[in-house]
Amino acid sequence: MSKLFEQAQLKQLALQNRVVMAPMTRARSSQPGNVPNQMMATYYQQRASAGLIISEATQISDDAQGYSFTPGVYADKQVDGWKTVTHAVKSQGAAMFCQLWHVGRVSHPVFQNGDKPMAPSALAPVDTQVWIADEQGNGNMVDCIEPRAMTQADIDRVIHDFAYSAKRAVEAGFDGVEIHGGNGYLIDQFLRTNSNHRTDNYGGSRENRLRFLLEVVDAVSAQIGADKVGVRLAPFITFKDMNCPDIVPTILEASKQFQARDIAYLHLSEADWDDAPVIPESFRKELRQYFTNTIIVAGRYTQERADEILDKGFADLIAFGRPFVANPDLVSRMENQQQLSELDGTTLFGGGAHGYTDYAPLNK
Repeated sequence: MSKLFEQAQLKQLALQNRVVMAPMTRARSSQPGNVPNQMMATYYQQRASAGLIISEATQISDDAQGYSFTPGVYADKQVDGWKTVTHAVKSQGAAMFCQLWHVGRVSHPVFQNGDKPMAPSALAPVDTQVWIADEQGNGNMVDCIEPRAMTQADIDRVIHDFAYSAKRAVEAGFDGVEIHGGNGYLIDQFLRTNSNHRTDNYGGSRENRLRFLLEVVDAVSAQIGADKVGVRLAPFITFKDMNCPDIVPTILEASKQFQARDIAYLHLSEADWDDAPVIPESFRKELRQYFTNTIIVAGRYTQERADEILDKGFADLIAFGRPFVANPDLVSRMENQQQLSELDGTTLFGGGAHGYTDYAPLNK
């Protein structure tokens, strides 16, 4: 029997299996206001045979946005919209966490009232673009510009915004939140030496580069409880100009701090392209030594690879991304060893029901 389909425990949450729907930006929120809608509720409900669903990355404030049509969870209308989603998901037995993000320098003045985006340091990311669409959903990829360096007041406010949005997410019916600390966004920018050139308490040493992340974790935990907090990190991903020679030991140190705080889980975002770096087993062993709570891994996993990682004890839950887009009944298909449908990559971002809620289950 595959462990993937066994029930699992995530702190106080009983999960119906070890399959996680990974957070995936789909850019379908209603405008104006980046409000979750009924179409999004249908989309997530269709995939709620997973044990845990992690929502698409969700803004903590107006200036946290870097792509068109991504939802927020700080305004009343957004919270009301998410209530429809979480109710639909829970009706099918899945738990659901809200992934909270601030994109930092991976943004554009169009999302900043004409101002520069903010980041740890005024360093423009090389070869990095964001998706900007008009009201009709016609979009283009646009280069990021040089950001402005955050002040202490900026840092304090963003930490507050993470905590406030976590509180609103729980009000919206989420079982907890995942703090997005990977893939080149704001928290990741603080962690890495190539994007963080600060000379104050938030830059330089490993301890200082970890400070912002840990202050966010502490503020969110104080608001909703550490047992409702997960963190996503990306130790081996270097796109968005994020190649830092010290990131792996920095993340291993973070894992010790997370265990001391007894957070719910650590979610590793692993590269999912053809020639992606192989994650050394030595890293997985060291990480497990430092962090004994739930570990989630995501990154082009097949059922076979998932079983191998679970059997070795390097992870407790396995997240699937793109396979869940085209296969709303992914859990059933894997469990019954049925063929998976291929996704239409042209419909990933923006648009309507096509390529979103119209993928059919195999047995209907």
